[in-house]
Amino acid sequence: QVQLVESGGGLVQPGGSLRLSCTASGRIFRINDMAWYCQAPGKEREMVAAITRGGITTYQDSVKGRFTISRDNAKSTVYLQMNSLKPEDTAVYYCFANDLVHGVKWGKGTLVTVSS
Repeated sequence: QVQLVESGGGLVQPGGSLRLSCTASGRIFRINDMAWYCQAPGKEREMVAAITRGGITTYQDSVKGRFTISRDNAKSTVYLQMNSLKPEDTAVYYCFANDLVHGVKWGKGTLVTVSS
């Protein structure tokens, strides 16, 4: 009964920035972990960044120093600030959340295209 909706994707030039948002709605009990995953064509889905309810973050090595994940627990929202974007970042970005009762939920994804 938990739904995740992402927003903020789009087309940007290399070096540009985007801010992705994902809001959970529905019958939420308690969301522990939230994360952003990406999936490029022909590639496996992989974690980009994750954040615990307490604010502990984990990043994929390739985005460290460029991306920042944050969350607002009161709004059940997770953000991904993406700076210094590279063409290699082009992918569909999926929101992930783990609710204590309802388990893992995935968003539908938002496309990020980095191209000149």
